Amino acid sequence: MPPRISSRAAIPRPSALVASQTRRRLLIPLVPQRGIQYGWSTAPPRSKHRRFNQPNSGLPAPTTGPAAALKRREKTTPLRAGVLATKKGMTSTFVGKTRVACTVLQLDQVQVVANKTREKHGYWAVQVGSGSRQPKKATSPMLGYYEAKGMAPKGELAEFMVRGEGGLLPVGSQLLPDWFQPGQAVDVRARSRGMGFAGGMKRHGFAGQGASHGNSRNHRTIGTTGPSQGSGSRVLPGKKMPGRMGNEWVTVQNLKVIKTDNELGIVLVSGAVPGPKGRMVKLQDAKKRKAPALPYRERALKDLRERHPDADAQLEAARQRHLEMKEARRGASSKAVAAAAAL
Repeated sequence: MPPRISSRAAIPRPSALVASQTRRRLLIPLVPQRGIQYGWSTAPPRSKHRRFNQPNSGLPAPTTGPAAALKRREKTTPLRAGVLATKKGMTSTFVGKTRVACTVLQLDQVQVVANKTREKHGYWAVQVGSGSRQPKKATSPMLGYYEAKGMAPKGELAEFMVRGEGGLLPVGSQLLPDWFQPGQAVDVRARSRGMGFAGGMKRHGFAGQGASHGNSRNHRTIGTTGPSQGSGSRVLPGKKMPGRMGNEWVTVQNLKVIKTDNELGIVLVSGAVPGPKGRMVKLQDAKKRKAPALPYRERALKDLRERHPDADAQLEAARQRHLEMKEARRGASSKAVAAAAAL
């Protein structure tokens, strides 16, 4: 029988304990930094990082905030503002000897309502309104908003981001179809046609189940939705199931402008546009194609300013009139309250 080790010999010396801890810390760190969640990899030391998106010699420093977001989208943001148009339907026209299907978009009293600046709002954008709305169907804050602009309530409002201060437009000016150059590329954004409640086969393209061999009244069902092993006997979020289909924002890029007509107020673009007839769509210069030539952009902006030479003066007069009417309404309401209290 081998000799037993004494209890005193089993206790390591303090110096040996410190040495072993130091040696262990050098070989395997006590802090768990070798997991994939900490960015551990077998990459060379020059590009190895402890955490994802951590600045080092092989990975650029991450940038966050509004300034970084604008910098990332600097090249893809259009130079000019867009317009709101109503989809009237589809037709066809001949471009040379080629018959091209196109969509008719009509502009209805498209005006510049406001400008968003980098100093005040954090980005550059132009707010555009289209159509008209009965004053009784508009809220009181929006009535005051339009009153300060000196225009009637609009039926639709939308913002179009622009690349810089040069894309801002005079408030109150009207945009006509000649804002776009025939032959240029545009992006059209609108809500798709709503399909209502649809099943899995129509909504997601499921194949369905077997048509025979004992399958009874389950031909178009999606099958089981909540597996019992590995997922906790539940339906995982994002599962493709029956539900409401359509009525979602869809963007069709790089459509070609075929023709513009200021008298009719229409813009003809090649191809199909999302949404049914009568749907309001957003029309703007294409992000992935070149903008219209600089001479055309300058001429279009010059024509816009010539049509509205005193836009700034009219805006200031509307603001002053709005403040006066606001004070008058406030005084009338205070008198009415005092008269009611006296009774």
